[in-house]
Amino acid sequence: MEPQVKEKSKKLEGLDEVFKGCAERASKYDRENQFFTEDFEELKKVGYLTMPLPKDFGGYGMNLHEVGRKQRELAYHAAPTALGLNMHLYWIGLAADLWRQGDTSLEWILTEAAKGGIFAAGHAESGNHLPVLHSTTKAERVKGGYKFTGHKQFGSLSPVWTFMGLHGMDNSDPQNPKIVHAFMPRNSEGFEIKQTWDNVLGMRATRSDDTILNGVFVPDKYIVRVLPAGFKGADAYLLGVFAWALMGFGNVYCGLAENAFDLILSKIQNKKSLPFPNGMKSHPFVQSEIAKMYMKLEAIRAHLDAVTMDWANGVDHGAMWTLKIINAKRHVVEKAFEIVRSAFEISGGYGIFPVSGIERLYRDASIGILHPANALVTEEITGGALCGSDLDAQPRWG
Repeated sequence: MEPQVKEKSKKLEGLDEVFKGCAERASKYDRENQFFTEDFEELKKVGYLTMPLPKDFGGYGMNLHEVGRKQRELAYHAAPTALGLNMHLYWIGLAADLWRQGDTSLEWILTEAAKGGIFAAGHAESGNHLPVLHSTTKAERVKGGYKFTGHKQFGSLSPVWTFMGLHGMDNSDPQNPKIVHAFMPRNSEGFEIKQTWDNVLGMRATRSDDTILNGVFVPDKYIVRVLPAGFKGADAYLLGVFAWALMGFGNVYCGLAENAFDLILSKIQNKKSLPFPNGMKSHPFVQSEIAKMYMKLEAIRAHLDAVTMDWANGVDHGAMWTLKIINAKRHVVEKAFEIVRSAFEISGGYGIFPVSGIERLYRDASIGILHPANALVTEEITGGALCGSDLDAQPRWG
């Protein structure tokens, strides 16, 4: 029997029609390398972007589990749209969780979101495989705030965000480096968005362009944490970032895999083959592959639901929370890609053409393994933590 989440939310209305429209536009966005503008406007209009916003602020008060299930449903229809919106939803969800726990340091985010503010993430950096824990971006303390200089990648929602959550390293005390977490308003001076999202492999509609920080000043009111660099600086804020972001990634790729499964199951009903009078659906190895796809789907859905429901219910896993989150994300995105790969293989030559729908899903699914924490980092952190290693020890290897 499933545990009951503590908070029940009111129901979003009109989503079926909105999701249908998102599905109809998905291939066009991909083909033309466009941002999901119509999806964004329609979803915003029906309140989708305020799902995790507490009811006290005019939102729906949905928790991590509830938001994840809606995101999975949207991703079934338009995965890049769901992935892009994940970057906004996870900031609102994090701020809401902390607010309910009595930490009002991010209450201003809830207020801004209630007014229509859109939040994005500026964490990815070349040469830094532990985003938010380390940084190649320089954070310099100045009067009234910090200046940030660096190069941020994968800035989903580039066309529409009003605040970008980012972080940088303050090395003013080399023996005690600090990570400065901040939110940069869109009207800040000294940054530029570089349009690098040029027909990338997959998830094209997210428009995850680069953001160049040229000494951008962020005032103290938008500096939300100054923490020790590395794992020793992890607090409820960072753990919440991991939970909302990574479980969001997981639900997006799970929804994409569900779409691929249903698509290929429908296709093989009428797929002909000379050696099989009853068609490809009677091929024993096709049936075996379909069975394995189904079992993988059941496993990743259950894994996601277990972790997100525990989080929503406030289950105390202590230090194990990090391992539970990063391993769930890895499990889901890898199995999701395997499911889509199987659908691609079963589809045969037809699958390489855009009209099949499988070709786009295959490309989109392949991006999941790159999201943090990737397989290499997940194994290093999990193995090191379980074996009692100091995860902040330097050098890390060799």
